[in-house]
Amino acid sequence: MSLRDWALVTLVGCLFGSSFLLIAIVLQEVGPLTIAAGRSLVAALACWSLLLIGRKSLPRQASTMVKLCLLGLFSYAVPFVLMPVSQRYISTGIVAIINVLLPIATLAVSHVWPGGERATGTRAVGAGIGLAGAVVLALPALTGNEDGQLMGILLCISGTLIFAVSFNIARSFSGTDPQIIMTFAMTGAALGAIPAALLVDGLPVVSHPGTWWAWVALGLFPTALNFQIMYWMLPRVGPTNFATNTYISPIIALLLGWAVLGETLLPIQALGTAIVILGLLVMDGRPVARWRRLAGSTLGGFLRAPAQAGVAQGKEKRD
Repeated sequence: MSLRDWALVTLVGCLFGSSFLLIAIVLQEVGPLTIAAGRSLVAALACWSLLLIGRKSLPRQASTMVKLCLLGLFSYAVPFVLMPVSQRYISTGIVAIINVLLPIATLAVSHVWPGGERATGTRAVGAGIGLAGAVVLALPALTGNEDGQLMGILLCISGTLIFAVSFNIARSFSGTDPQIIMTFAMTGAALGAIPAALLVDGLPVVSHPGTWWAWVALGLFPTALNFQIMYWMLPRVGPTNFATNTYISPIIALLLGWAVLGETLLPIQALGTAIVILGLLVMDGRPVARWRRLAGSTLGGFLRAPAQAGVAQGKEKRD
């Protein structure tokens, strides 16, 4: 990937990492299903506003619009519910850490997906290193005995697998404008989540203005903005490369959880973060290729030196 692509992936990772803090704030007054409904609604309204301002043409075929709405219902409405539910049992940082499995899950799904990316040796090694880092990061939670932790972890993993599948489904819409994809996908998510939230939770009762601000920010930045970037980048860099943004989000989530929510940041999590970054660098491939070139040139120079010295000595004898 180019440096610009990596900058965008880093931005996506930072914004996505902030979503766990925003969810934790809203979760203090609002249920998971209602959070998902409000998040989808804000994102859908923002996307429709951008679409109208840009005067983009809508898809000509109604079937395309229906498929995009169904994509949003599966890819966003369901994970948007699973994340807040899991955060009732495990911390924001641990939820983000489990989402580090997304590049690995995406790599596995893409490898078997019709027309998907095939896993190379370097990417497989990088994914393995990233998985090891994720395990180290999650060790404090996995070794704890708190009730519901296992349930929270399983729900979070389920959401990660759904995202991995949706990344590959989204490739079938590569010829469609990213704003169109995002607008109809979020519309589908909102149309599915809002009636369910009203039926189960009723109208939300919010007493703190900060909850409203966090809810709106959740719909605008980690959702509307992030996923528009995602649909623009997926055809350019592929789902596996794009999914590496989740190596960045747990670092942001851990720091925000420690600074704002007072969550504990353990030394072992710093070690896990370092391992995750190493996995990201290996999956990128460029640092490994540069190291191989450097090692090759150094070894070649080392091997050539005795030969050159022998040639010089022979020349001296002849002279």
